[in-house]
Amino acid sequence: MTFCAIVARSRHLHCPISNFHLQNSRFRESSIFRQYFNCRRRVSTVITMSSAPETTGIAAEETKLTAPYGSWKSPITADIVSGSDKRLGGFAADSLGRLYWVESRPSESGRNVLVRRAQSDEGTPLDITPENFAVRTVAQEYGGVAFSISGDFVIFSNYEDQRLYKLSLSSQDSAPVPLTPDYNGALVCYADGVYDSRFNRYLTVMEDPRGCSMSATKTTIVSIDLCGNHIKEPRILVEGNDFYAFPRLDHKGERVAWIEWGHPNMPWDRSELWLGYISENGDIKNRICVAGGDPSIVESPTEPKWSPEGELFFISDRKSGFWNIYRWVESRNEVLPVYSINAEFTKPLWVFGLNSFDFVRKPDQKSLISCNYRLNGRSYLGILDVTQSKLSLLDTPFTDINNLISGPDCLYVEGASAVHPLSIAKVILDDQISKAVDFRIMWSSSYISPSYRPYISSPELIEFPTEVPGECAYAYFYPPTNPLFEASQKEKPPLLLKSHGGPTAETRGILNLNIQYWTSRGWAFVDVNYGGSTGYGRKYRDRLLGRWGITDVNDCCSCAKFLVDCGKVDGDRLCITGGSAGGYTTLAALAFRDTFKAGASLYGIADLNSLKADMPKFESHYIDNLVGDETAYFERSPINFVENFSCPIIVFQGLEDKVVLPDQARKIYHALKDKSLPVALVEYEGEGHGFRKAENIKFTLEQQMTFFARLVGHFDVADDITPIKIDNLD
Repeated sequence: MTFCAIVARSRHLHCPISNFHLQNSRFRESSIFRQYFNCRRRVSTVITMSSAPETTGIAAEETKLTAPYGSWKSPITADIVSGSDKRLGGFAADSLGRLYWVESRPSESGRNVLVRRAQSDEGTPLDITPENFAVRTVAQEYGGVAFSISGDFVIFSNYEDQRLYKLSLSSQDSAPVPLTPDYNGALVCYADGVYDSRFNRYLTVMEDPRGCSMSATKTTIVSIDLCGNHIKEPRILVEGNDFYAFPRLDHKGERVAWIEWGHPNMPWDRSELWLGYISENGDIKNRICVAGGDPSIVESPTEPKWSPEGELFFISDRKSGFWNIYRWVESRNEVLPVYSINAEFTKPLWVFGLNSFDFVRKPDQKSLISCNYRLNGRSYLGILDVTQSKLSLLDTPFTDINNLISGPDCLYVEGASAVHPLSIAKVILDDQISKAVDFRIMWSSSYISPSYRPYISSPELIEFPTEVPGECAYAYFYPPTNPLFEASQKEKPPLLLKSHGGPTAETRGILNLNIQYWTSRGWAFVDVNYGGSTGYGRKYRDRLLGRWGITDVNDCCSCAKFLVDCGKVDGDRLCITGGSAGGYTTLAALAFRDTFKAGASLYGIADLNSLKADMPKFESHYIDNLVGDETAYFERSPINFVENFSCPIIVFQGLEDKVVLPDQARKIYHALKDKSLPVALVEYEGEGHGFRKAENIKFTLEQQMTFFARLVGHFDVADDITPIKIDNLD
């Protein structure tokens, strides 16, 4: 299949269910799409944002200036990218339907704040947590949802000391009250909790490293007593396995379900769903393994949830290799599929608190589930009738969905699209719970000025051949886009290829100002879902087992070559970037292949053996599955083959990173410096695994741009950026 044919198909993705066809043109013509943009105009004063430069309107007939790719002027500055891009740390609705969410604010050094939506569109969202608190857990290093709302109070993890606190939602003058002991530092962590009204306690996953090595931290499910004013030690309810997640109570508080797994598996390799009956004294008895216990069935059950009628539902990839929804029939101890399709209804459990489906909150509507699934690079939102095993898709502007919850007569959906940044939308349903009749944005990760719209590059889903005959991989290609500039017809644009982190993860084709920063300046950008990525089923995910550093590298190189062969990019100006596992793929591609001319590694891995030695418990066996034996560890570590490097590299590293220690970055920097290659190292104090501070996000973006421009691009950057010193060049 040719590139042009693939691009044409990718813009109009087809869902095989009920002949449901979604097209961008249909969205623009729909009433929901118009309501979306009307709502964006209404709430723009509510969204916290950095001051953005005003840009005059662009006439369609205006003559474009001819300038080299990469040198174009753009209003999407690094200040705009770093200052306005907030991260979402989970969201919930209380019994009154009021929306709460946790947002990280780069302008406040990445502090996570619990916020309540104003009652009117014109109102200002209210910060719930005080300024000296941050809602964030570091359980399993990556954390996840760190709060739970019940009635008129919220329980949350505080980042600084990792203790649990209780805070009233009905009084703005109340202060957080600690619920867990002070262990003289941020030692014991909590995540994924739920309130137990029967015993007035809080059930949660606890991670306790006291008396253990980093790779032997004890993980349990515990209860936190909420009775009285005295802080008590957590009471262990479930223990014995290496990991736990999703403790979920039924509505009577008589049964609890949870997910557990043990080494050497990751939760997406193999896991188990358990259920226990709660005794009169609060202990868990008569435990049953609902799914995952049969060694003949390879599955990774996840996201258990009780229906209002008391039935247990969950997601598993048993037999088909795709995460679909199942239910457990208690009377027969039998697991039955609710709806089967070769699509993914959830994603890997990297962080706590995933919520991919929910039960519709309407008394007269039984056995209806709101859900979303991922198929061929896009998401679909729908209502699933359990009794009839029928799925009705909902027409909304979102083409990418992460989490959702049900509210009164509505859904709250975390989603995005090629023209919408990550947002929370309120989707109003009709009386039959079969159609979306209204769509309103409640929160947005970044403000997109209408004046930026002509500069936005739309992703094109491409499918390209890999080095394995008959196999293909996937990527999102973003062409250079700027309404004021064009390049000479003789010139092809430079390419920046991004390899995502994980590596068991997925990149998605949504509006990301970080990418638009490049494309609006004349760069082509491609975001690769190499073999081993999620979103395409277990078989595709397992391509990386035993082949990390091979499959991912080959696929990234194949993608770049594919774009060159199709005449889309300049083969002499290919650059690669990535963070964490993507940083490893970047370094491995530069060490073992000669496809790229320069690279940028963000908290990337240079030495697999060092990574293994320093790996926290959650991932302590992960790379064994991905790499293999000791010979493979040595042969796939870029640090052991510095003689193979032949092009410039810039390295960025947080000094508080506990996943990839700073020594990794220093090793690669000194090795390349000694080899007389152009190299630069940037280290950030107060940053961990991923950068949260606005000033550091900005600096990283700008220095990558100038580094590539000076050493590969052969053009002058339009922005006023002071480049850092490059060793062996300056």
